[in-house]
Amino acid sequence: METSQGKVVIEVIPEWAPLGAARFRELVEDGFFDGCRFFRVVPNFVVQFGINGDPAVHSKWDKKISDDPVTQSNKRGTLTFATSGPNTRTSQLFISLKDNARLDGMGFSPFARIVSGMEAVDKITSEYGERPQQPLIEQQGNVYLEKEFPNMDYVKTATVEGTDKDGKADKTQN
Repeated sequence: METSQGKVVIEVIPEWAPLGAARFRELVEDGFFDGCRFFRVVPNFVVQFGINGDPAVHSKWDKKISDDPVTQSNKRGTLTFATSGPNTRTSQLFISLKDNARLDGMGFSPFARIVSGMEAVDKITSEYGERPQQPLIEQQGNVYLEKEFPNMDYVKTATVEGTDKDGKADKTQN
């Protein structure tokens, strides 16, 4: 990912959470994360993103996927889908800013880790904390966020790069 704070390279590890890894790839390939704001930043906990700035694009991806078993811990630098309960993952993700093992028993299954650029993630502004209202982001998109939270950091672009021995992408740059 190229973010407003710099480049972040993410290694997706399908064996950790295959359904989450597959959804993330679909979203990246569709350009879903381009322009997405980091709308929830809780210092010493998480940075959350994944509501598209265009409400029409966001609604296209408001499709739930089943949960993956938790096979890895939510350590600093891991990426995990946010949920609102069992089998409710859609497009929202968070990056753990510290080791968050307490999330493991709550069903939060990491599917990737940051391999470079964590310093950029650490610089994402926490100025707005948890103030942005998710329903308003879904309804009004970046129009709402740019007006009410002008200093909010964001994903400039996210692309899939590199391939493994089977020809599948092994790293997603976000």
